[in-house]
Amino acid sequence: MADPADAAPPPRLRDPVLLALMVATFSGSLAMMAFVALIGPVARVAGLAPWQAGLAVTASGILWMLGARPWGLASDRLGRRRVLLIGATGFTLAYWALCLVIDAALRWQFPAWLALLGLVAGRAAVGGTYAAIPAASGALIADRVAPAHRAGAMALLGTGSGAGLVMGPAVAAALVPYGLSTPLLATAALPLVALLAILILVPAEPQQTRPPRRAISLRDRRLRHPLAIGFSAMFSVAIAQVSIGFFALDRLGLPPEAAAQAAGSALMLVGVALVLSQAIAVRLRLPPRVMIGSGAAVAGLGFGAVALAGDAVALGACYFVAAAGMGWVFPAFQAMTANAVGPGEQGGAAGAAGAAQGLGMVAGPVAGSLLYMAGPTLPYLLVAGLLLAASASVWLTRGGRAAPPLARPGPGA
Repeated sequence: MADPADAAPPPRLRDPVLLALMVATFSGSLAMMAFVALIGPVARVAGLAPWQAGLAVTASGILWMLGARPWGLASDRLGRRRVLLIGATGFTLAYWALCLVIDAALRWQFPAWLALLGLVAGRAAVGGTYAAIPAASGALIADRVAPAHRAGAMALLGTGSGAGLVMGPAVAAALVPYGLSTPLLATAALPLVALLAILILVPAEPQQTRPPRRAISLRDRRLRHPLAIGFSAMFSVAIAQVSIGFFALDRLGLPPEAAAQAAGSALMLVGVALVLSQAIAVRLRLPPRVMIGSGAAVAGLGFGAVALAGDAVALGACYFVAAAGMGWVFPAFQAMTANAVGPGEQGGAAGAAGAAQGLGMVAGPVAGSLLYMAGPTLPYLLVAGLLLAASASVWLTRGGRAAPPLARPGPGA
């Protein structure tokens, strides 16, 4: 007998739970992107070397990677709402502490080692606590949404993150004339907005019979394919992010100010492309394997074309095309991961997906930097090959199918 939830209509923006998750991801993405946009100037004023600024950013990715799976498993034990609230509370406190550390370092010129310690510890806490939100959100969507509609729901959630990606650098640029710490202090309200949205709009979980919750191994063969795709996608994006500024300097021959402007414009186009492509994905309601196969191919061609770019306009166009493809890959990979397991394993699967992306976020900048030293186009050629291989892998296999339903918790799970 078919599960009636499988025939349920896809979620829409008026769904208060989905709206809360979108607000949370938008707020978190905007706050963290504002920090990334400011880390260079902040490090310079604080007397830190570029590698030390990079260490602070990397610390966030490492803690995100390490925290995603435990948070996902905790949501299986404690409930999605409770973990979302714990994570959002921790994220709020960690972000406030980071803002205060940066403001104090800029005002009183701490010794460089102390400023570095504060930045690394603050960013690590931010990444480790925020990891709870995407992990528990992915599991909550899998609980509430039928397998056929999960990719669309993940894409709708992704529009919140994409909008934050666009707004973060824009807010930082608009407020930085009033002081380097001003954008951070202004965005400090955003984590609290995320917390309140979850508190108000995500209902308490009713007492009811639930399927047994089972821990899931990262080596589970059902997850190998989707996790490999998730890692490849984030690895590729991280390489592209770390390489773009240097490419504009060396390959395009732009002066530092113009190179920074070209890189910033291209990254803002990335955010626009992500929002547009994910909005289209919501309407088309394609299966995850079709979205990954098509999106990874488009993204691979877009990143590969960067090797041929001769000016800032071409560079921005290539990044726009690549991001449009990635806008399909990320939600489809999350849906593919959720569809590979049963209801009692969704938290562990969502956490594993976050861990795979976190590993890509950590490994990508290292690999991209090393490859760039051998040639400015090599990082982009690697990314193109990796994404085209990911596309081929879903067309040549029968991946992305939903696991046989075991039991489905109620919509409040």
